[in-house]
Order: sequence, then C-alpha cells, then structure tokens
Amino acid sequence: MNPPYLIGAASAFSGDRSDAAGPVVDSLIRRGTPACLIYETLAERTLALAQLERRRDPEAGSDPWLEAIVQPVLARCLAHGIKIVGNFGAANPRAAARRIQRMARSLGLEPPRVAVIKGDDISGPRLLPHLREALGTELDEGRLVAANVYLGADAIADALNDGAEIVVTGRVSDSALCVGPLLAHFGWARDDWNRRGKAVMAGHLMECGVQVTGGYFADPGLKHVPDLHAIGYPVAEVDAAGDCVIGKADNTGGLVDTRVVKEQLLYEIDDPSAYLAPDAVADITHCSIEQLGDNRVQVRGVRGREWPQQLKALVCQDGGWLGEGEISYAGPRAEGRARMAADVVRRRLGDALPVRVDLIGVLSVHGDDAGRRLGKLPAGSARDVRLRIAGVHADRKVAELIAREVTALYTCGPAGGGGVRTSLRQRLDTLPCYLPRALIQSTYEIVE
Repeated sequence: MNPPYLIGAASAFSGDRSDAAGPVVDSLIRRGTPACLIYETLAERTLALAQLERRRDPEAGSDPWLEAIVQPVLARCLAHGIKIVGNFGAANPRAAARRIQRMARSLGLEPPRVAVIKGDDISGPRLLPHLREALGTELDEGRLVAANVYLGADAIADALNDGAEIVVTGRVSDSALCVGPLLAHFGWARDDWNRRGKAVMAGHLMECGVQVTGGYFADPGLKHVPDLHAIGYPVAEVDAAGDCVIGKADNTGGLVDTRVVKEQLLYEIDDPSAYLAPDAVADITHCSIEQLGDNRVQVRGVRGREWPQQLKALVCQDGGWLGEGEISYAGPRAEGRARMAADVVRRRLGDALPVRVDLIGVLSVHGDDAGRRLGKLPAGSARDVRLRIAGVHADRKVAELIAREVTALYTCGPAGGGGVRTSLRQRLDTLPCYLPRALIQSTYEIVE
C-alpha cells in the first residue's frame, strides 16, 4: 500500500509567523515519506497592493516576507526532497523566483529548479473587453490597478512533473496549492472529479494555517486550546483515494479534534453540496469526521463533480486616498469629550469630506461608515476611549485634512486629548466578476 502524501502548511497570509515552517519541516523529515510544504500568502487586497509596489519598482511586487519565511528551511527542504509551493509570487512571481535563487546562492546550495505559474494576470488588452462585459459601468479603465483570475492546480502539477523543486504562483485558488502536488504525486486523471473534489477540501482545511489546529477555535472559558503561544501549523496526510487525516507539527501546542476540524470545514462555505473551486465542485454533505487519536482527525466521504465553467476574477481600481487620525481621552467624562472632538472635526470638514467615526472601547466594530449606530447609542461613562476618524477622497490634499484636524485637537479642545496618530494611504476598490474558463490560459515556466 502506498504511503500517504504529506502536506505541511507554513503560512496563512502575508506577514504570518516567520518561525512557522521550522517545526513543520522537522515533522515532514521525521516521517520520511514524500511531502510538500505550502505557503498561502495572498488575500484579495494583498495582490492589488503588490501591483502598486511593482508599478513603483519592476523588481518589487512579490511577498516582502519571502526571505524570512523560506530561507530558514530552504536547505532542509531541498536536501530531503520536500517540494515547496507558494503563492508568494503575488504580482511578480518571476521576481520571487529570482529571490529564491539568490537565497540558495547565499546558503551555498546548488541552484534549485524553480517554476513560475503564468496566466493569472488578466489586465492586458486581450481580456479587457470581457471585463467590460462582466462589470459594465463599474469598471473604470482609467483607475484600473490590477485584474487577476483565480487559477487552478493543473499548471502546478505540470511544473512538479517537470522536476520543479519549488513552484511560485501568483493568484491561484488557496486550495490549488494542495491539489497541484496531489495531482502530480498520485498521477490522478485530470478528470477524476471525485478525487479532485476531495483534494479541494483538503486544501480548504489547510489554507488558513493554524485555524485548523485551534487558533481560530480558541475562546477562553469555553473552548480550551493548550499552549496557544506555541501553536503548531497543520500537516495533512492524504491517501491515494484523496481522503485525508489532519494533524499538526510534532511537539507543538494547539489542538486538532473533530470540533476544530468541523469549524474549519464549514468556514466560508455557502452551499455544502457545491463548494466551488477552479479544480472541482466539492460536496461535503456525506463526509465523516472521526478522531483517530491525539491531534489526528480523519476526513472521509467528500465527493467531487466537474469544475465550474466560470472562473472568479478580481479587479482592483484606484479608490482614492484614505486619511485617518486617532486621539485618546481618559478619565472622568472621557467618552463625552471624545464625542465632542468627533463633532468638532465633522463640522470643520463639512460636506467636503464625509468621515467615519469610531469610539474604540465604546463602538467601533459594530459601527457603520455613516456613524448612524454611534448617533443612536446613548452617551455612556467610558473612561478610556480611543477616537478614530477616517475618510476617503480622490484628492490626496483633501484626505490629508483629517490628519490636520485631528492633530489640532491637541490644543483646540476638548480637554485632555493625547497620543495622536495619523496616516494617509492609497485606497483600492475591489470588484469581483466571473469569466468563461475557456478564455484563461495557465502555463508554467522554469526559471533558470
């Protein structure tokens, strides 16, 4: 019987813990069977921000933390045949590949065989008419920053079959990072929808890192997770049929039990009978979750159907400038003074710049941009309040007025404000749409 294929996850977003990969790689090496290490670093806005960076510098636009997360384990992965697959290429996969080659040289290693996945960037003229058709008047070509489609796993599998030791992608579906290595390792038929559907759900369980080992599960007094400070990142054992066992890195904190796995299985699920991914449509209505032992949970019975004929794309447009200012009020009547300060700034800015007001510690997460919830909330007696005022405007100079007005509260009143912090940054609007699969071409290139 063939041993299971191991997939370790070392990141769930750009800026995740840089020491996550070490214990995962140690565990993969210790178990001694074929394995892959995956890095998921892209959120929807992350890629658009990376596109802005690439505009400023042609060598920028890949994940800024790449050296911190990959270099500590690169030599061990190459020495033990552990493949690395990551979407840390972001807006510039070729630049990320070159950075990895430089890492290898700095470590005195032979140059690894690095593949780059191409085809997710759809901002060129060929597909622009289709974006116009999909988005209508929402698309403003003059403000277009980036357009990327969520690719599937086939090009990843092709690259691995061509001997790639490391595969760098831009925008692929999160689950494709798992599906690609499984397709390559087991040699499944590309239209084996049932196994592909199982692989999609294995990827879905792994894509958010320690969410499946207790991180997002932990709730003091209700759901205990041991040693959360040393939580271990997940390791999946996937068999030739596509069923998987979820565990975690050896000798780490965290928790893998049926409750945690069920929460992650249902995470971001709309229709449990039709979870749409570029690689298959997965159905979890017949799956079983079983505890096999300490921190080992088996997931079986997922079914798969033919992939969707439409692929999701995300268009990012220039959304103007976001100006922010914060100031703290403490002591008796602090909440009243914070409300007064907000009213002062609103009146000063007038209709030229509508703002959002948050009283952090009183109302922020449950507020709204127009401040309606805040206006309906009776004044309370909070003694430690952080006032945040934010607004967006197409003109940078207008957005900058928020910083000016909040800073002026130091002396212009009300009493006792301090700890001002301001910021100004470019804002992006995101527009999702769908394009026919037949329009999208996904390939790979070996970067020597």
